[in-house]
Parts: sequence; structure tokens; C-alpha cells
Amino acid sequence: MISLLERRLDSIVHRMGFAVTRAAARQLIKHNHIALNGKRLNIPSYIVKSGDKIEIRESSRKIPDLLAAMASADKRPMVTWIEADRTNFAGTVKTLPVREELNEPAIREQYVVEYYSR
Repeated sequence: MISLLERRLDSIVHRMGFAVTRAAARQLIKHNHIALNGKRLNIPSYIVKSGDKIEIRESSRKIPDLLAAMASADKRPMVTWIEADRTNFAGTVKTLPVREELNEPAIREQYVVEYYSR
């Protein structure tokens, strides 16, 4: 479940450092600033596959909020399953995420399962 949520396009854009928050990443996607494998995509919930290339469209590379997010991206931890090339405004999903690589240790899946099993 966590792996599936992490593979959403808005989560990937946020993790690559193109947006400060997931909500900001969602807005970038909805406003057609993101291309997936060379094609424009405006669906934040799209599930990204291994090998997919995400990039900021050429016409969107001067957005001040995008540039500010990229400047502060080095302060945030980077996951090993994503490769971000911020100088070229692009990134690639190398592999699918596994639980040990996700830096959200406070999430307890068992509580979610117990809650929804009622």
C-alpha cells in the first residue's frame, strides 16, 4: 500500500525536488507543467512504473516556485529508487520502492489494516 502511494506521480515529483510539498507537486501536474516519457500528463494520481522518465516541460522551467523548490531540494533526503537530474529538469524512476527505503517510519500499516477491517 505504501509503495503504491509512493509511486503516484505527485509523490515522485515532490521527491525529485521539483515541488516543496505534495500539494504543490499536484498543482504543477494539473497545470500541465510535467511530461512523462516525453508526453504531457496532468493526472497526479497516475502510478509511475520502473523506467519512466519525468521531466519539467521546456516552457515551464522559469516558474519561480519551481526554481525555489529545486534550490531547497538538497536539504531533503533523496531516496535510492529515484534518480533526479535537476540541472536538466528531469528524473527517472530506477526501481520500485521497497518499505525499507521509504523514509516514513512513523507509518504503521497494521493500524490502517485494523481500522479498515472493522
